[in-house]
Amino acid sequence: MFGFDIYRKVPKDLTQPTYTGAIISVCCCLFILFLFLSELTGFIATEIVNELYVDDPDKDSGGKIEVTLNISLPNLNCELVGLDIQDEMGRHEVGHIDNSMRIPLNNGDGCRFEGHFSINKVPGNFHVSTHSASAQPQNPDMTHIIHKLSFGDKLQVQNIHGAFNALEGADKLSSNPLASHDYILKIVPTVYEDMSGKQRYSYQYTVANKEYVAYSHTGRIIPAIWFRYDLSPITVKYTERRQPLYRFITSICAIIGGTFTVAGILDSCIFTASEAWKKIQLGKMQ
Repeated sequence: MFGFDIYRKVPKDLTQPTYTGAIISVCCCLFILFLFLSELTGFIATEIVNELYVDDPDKDSGGKIEVTLNISLPNLNCELVGLDIQDEMGRHEVGHIDNSMRIPLNNGDGCRFEGHFSINKVPGNFHVSTHSASAQPQNPDMTHIIHKLSFGDKLQVQNIHGAFNALEGADKLSSNPLASHDYILKIVPTVYEDMSGKQRYSYQYTVANKEYVAYSHTGRIIPAIWFRYDLSPITVKYTERRQPLYRFITSICAIIGGTFTVAGILDSCIFTASEAWKKIQLGKMQ
């Protein structure tokens, strides 16, 4: 039975402790402790893995996307401000008022528009304009600041730095008051799946913009702030993951075994060199 012992023991009186060996042993233990704590931190923490695929992730939404818009027009009265929605499915809504609020600014000379509405998952646009006003102003001033424009659920995850509110802080106060503004949006569906498997659906977007004064054969066209959007077929998915236990154990075993092996080789080399040097000093080297 004892013949199967692969961990045979060396009698203590046949071993020789050295100062060098003690120093290497202490350094070895500290190094193992450092790597162990690093691996433990990585094991406890979650990592976020992202992937791309072609699909509509939120099939239960009924083909709708929730939109949040918050914009200030400091030189346009609230009675003139309205939201219009159009898309390729034939929707054409002028003066959308559901879940929206208009807050007077600058003693009533300006307006802050806050709205929550839904759009269809087809190309289209929504725009802030004076089209729904009972009487059109002569020279509407469309200079503005965009505080927020987001699509879908709000994701509050520290490790994700996406363009979920790419137009935040867009300042057009110094632009031509009579100019229209076009924001061309490419909306990218985004899915976030946490450790429990619960999924949240949001949308990132890229943006390009231009401003212009438009004319027709009847004269200058009433300016507006246009948000023209299209959906990307590519979906971005973020998944929370934690390192498997078996991988953590494997790493710890590799750290301990590898460190002791390298330390043993280093100690053996130093001891052999020191012994050879002693023999040279004593003149016993053949």
